[in-house]
Amino acid sequence: MHCDAFDLAAFYASPLGRYARERIGQRLSAWWPDLHGQTLLGMGFATPYMDAWQDAKLSMAAMPPEQGAIAWPQQGPSRVFICDDSALPLADCSVDRILMIHSLEHAEFPRTMLREAWRVLASGGRLTLVVPSRTGIWARSDRTPFGFGSPFSATQLHDLLRSTLFVPDHEDRALFMPPFHGKIVQGTAPLWDRLGPRWLHPLAGVLMVEASKQLYAPTAEPASSQQKKLRLMPAGR
Repeated sequence: MHCDAFDLAAFYASPLGRYARERIGQRLSAWWPDLHGQTLLGMGFATPYMDAWQDAKLSMAAMPPEQGAIAWPQQGPSRVFICDDSALPLADCSVDRILMIHSLEHAEFPRTMLREAWRVLASGGRLTLVVPSRTGIWARSDRTPFGFGSPFSATQLHDLLRSTLFVPDHEDRALFMPPFHGKIVQGTAPLWDRLGPRWLHPLAGVLMVEASKQLYAPTAEPASSQQKKLRLMPAGR
């Protein structure tokens, strides 16, 4: 089940959504501090995080039909397109970085999605996945978009990546504060984030893994390289 794009946008406009974007964004920026001259693809609903990389040569976002789409960026032509996650309308080896968030946990065929990401990723390219953690509090609550779809354990995610010719390189976790909208709980966010990485590791809301493209001969079924017509989201706002 996909969350609706407008529900996702409303979440990120809320205090709890801003907390999630800030904490996840801090870790993403640490992994990818500079994307100057590179091509960035967001999959799922990655646009709240993509403004951090304005130095990228090209940024674009693919959103699934089941979710719908919202134009991005706020200024200028929209760089959002709607497509099936197993048939990206992009050439082989054409993207340097892929960020998947609110994506893999909703995939009917996650291996097919990752093989398609492998196809469009350039040699030396990197993929970052942000998924709900199976042991975390956020996956057990429908108060946020991270409570929908199929959560993952670290072992499950690493095994899935390796089976689709990715090499997991870095792992992190985020969102230690319980997913409540009350001001009292949100006021304790700094305490949760200070104690969480050391004492509350299993309770983190999301699991984050950065992986690199493996280049030796694939044993998995290759994703189709057939080009699909690019369907750009109208820039209505």
